[in-house]
Amino acid sequence: MSLIEALNWRYATKKMNGQAVPQEKVDQILEAARLAPSSSGLQPFKVIVITDPALKQTLRAHSFDQSQIVDASHVLVFAAWDNYTEERIDHAFNLMNSERGLPAEATADYVARLKSMYLSREAQVNFEHAARQAYISFGTAIAEAALLKVDATPMEGFDNAKYDEILKLNEQGLKSVTVLPLGYRDTENDWLVGLKKVRQPKSSFLIEK
Repeated sequence: MSLIEALNWRYATKKMNGQAVPQEKVDQILEAARLAPSSSGLQPFKVIVITDPALKQTLRAHSFDQSQIVDASHVLVFAAWDNYTEERIDHAFNLMNSERGLPAEATADYVARLKSMYLSREAQVNFEHAARQAYISFGTAIAEAALLKVDATPMEGFDNAKYDEILKLNEQGLKSVTVLPLGYRDTENDWLVGLKKVRQPKSSFLIEK
């Protein structure tokens, strides 16, 4: 199945049937998220993988009672760094250089430029930048799930502050950005299943110069 075919198959599943997604498919989706591009390769976010039924039930209360949170096999929470710090930037580039067999001097000038730009900005500006990187990974995970015929529901409809508190993200210097339940559609009870996918036509979507 091509990516275009997979994207035509997928939709924002409103009701899941509780069936477990095989771990090998979850692992593929998570690997796609891990391999997604990010600015300067910093990967300024984490993915929290939730399977515990009690925890999912707790989170549902802070997700506008959306049933996908509890009916999903796995719930992925994408959480971005709350700020860029010297330590975080150094850690990322130390890893890169180590894996590539390069000395620290190879990236020293680039790292210095990054620090001069990021460390002078307000934390909120840096968090918003990190959140945009998380969204790239989020979109990649959605695409991989579609290729594997695993349903995924992109969600921003949740109380970020409550999620951060319940998952203790603040203690890790993280803030929740978006949520992706993974599972399988309940074809008997999902009002959206089977409806035609509607997107803007190319004539209005594209601006060609």
